[in-house]
Amino acid sequence: MSLSAVQSDRAAGVLLTAACGDALGVPYEFGTPPPHGQVPRMTGGGLGDYAPGEYSDDTQMAVCIAEVAATGADVREPEALDRIAANFVRWRAEGATDVGIQTSRVLTAVRDHPVAGLGAAVADAARVLHEETGRSAGNGSLMRTGIVALGFLDDPEAMAEAARVVSDLTHFDPLAGDGCVLWCAAVRRAVLDGTFDGLREGLELIPAVRRDQWAAWIDEAEQHEPSHFPNNGFVVTALQAAWSAISRTPVPADDPGACTFACDHLRDSLYAAVGAGNDTDTVAAIAGALLGARWGTSGVPLSWQRAVHGWEHKRAADLIALGLLTAGGGKSDRVGWPGCDRMDAPIPRSLMTPHPDDDGVILGNLVTDAVEAGVTAVVSLCRVGRAQFAGIPAGNQAQVWLVDQPGANANTAFALDQAARMVATMRDEGHRVLLHCAAGQSRTPAAAARYAMIRTGKGGKASLEVMRELLDDHGYYVNTELRRVVEAFG
Repeated sequence: MSLSAVQSDRAAGVLLTAACGDALGVPYEFGTPPPHGQVPRMTGGGLGDYAPGEYSDDTQMAVCIAEVAATGADVREPEALDRIAANFVRWRAEGATDVGIQTSRVLTAVRDHPVAGLGAAVADAARVLHEETGRSAGNGSLMRTGIVALGFLDDPEAMAEAARVVSDLTHFDPLAGDGCVLWCAAVRRAVLDGTFDGLREGLELIPAVRRDQWAAWIDEAEQHEPSHFPNNGFVVTALQAAWSAISRTPVPADDPGACTFACDHLRDSLYAAVGAGNDTDTVAAIAGALLGARWGTSGVPLSWQRAVHGWEHKRAADLIALGLLTAGGGKSDRVGWPGCDRMDAPIPRSLMTPHPDDDGVILGNLVTDAVEAGVTAVVSLCRVGRAQFAGIPAGNQAQVWLVDQPGANANTAFALDQAARMVATMRDEGHRVLLHCAAGQSRTPAAAARYAMIRTGKGGKASLEVMRELLDDHGYYVNTELRRVVEAFG
């Protein structure tokens, strides 16, 4: 289906925010959560001696699904399930930094099976394990399920079928499938409408015999803090802990002048999810998928986006691309994004102008050559290709979701503020920074003005006027929404 710019932002946020939640929870998995008054940090360590910002098996398995879903495949079909199962087996053998006991036993049982028919073989191994143990309702399928919803945004019934069959690959218990259906329903509604109403809507998509019980479990989650559900290796309590973290965390007022933003709810809810304790990375990954669907890529702190990475060398841009391609039926947009090596500039002339308050910040556009500009870090305010700035390490590139069109952004003020603060962070690290958008107009001067405000204390109107004087010969322009936002920062 065709998505608006805001809906695309939300779809792009699903896998990305799940990975950020995962990496945020990694240091505390089965350990001690941060004490009251301290927030979680992506410091790495944990059970797998992870690097700072590295995600764990929760996102690794979601990537296994996403790499198939992003081709446009219907993940309900046997061939697609074979490919997902093959990815699981390959991941188990080559890339798993951690793996649940149940999932490990299922995948070990089929490790020598050919790809043809592997999906059915994995599901059968899961059934056999359930019959042997009588229990297979762990949280291991729920943690990876958010991406499934993006392939069926226009068909909730098909989405429910897909969520259940992908869950069944490793978790035979119908409770695990129910949890995945409910969470996918919540993700779908959040992407489409920007609400959290979909979780209860999803009750209509699970068997009637279990609806009342699930409704009671959802009610219970809303009545207690996430730490009330510490035994969250079980699919029900994992969902409850994640939903408690989301539903009980207040949505802040959107007040740029006070530097508070409604989308801070995403950050605060993930902190609460980690605070549930026990399986912290999984609970935060589950919560992250729904929070990303609600608040979008533009609501994710840039410091997290810059840091997050993991198996198969996936970074934020890769996770965003997988989400968008899944939502787009495997197709890039009309200019080939995401997936193209370079985005073409809308103007032929390069912009390469030092910021008037900091000559270590270069204002540019898509024509600007990073090598010629002598920069070591880039903050992009527009879409860029995979090789757009090939000479700059990926960890020194930050990409901001900011559309140069009033009304086309979910979190305009937050995104603009994050861009300016990332420039400041990179400068403090000693980098010479390129700040650019497609044409070097509107978004670039707006972010540059916000950076001036942070560094010098100037007001918004004064900072914009300086940008106008500096860039007047380069087609200076700032759209009405960005101008209003800059002036609102105060």
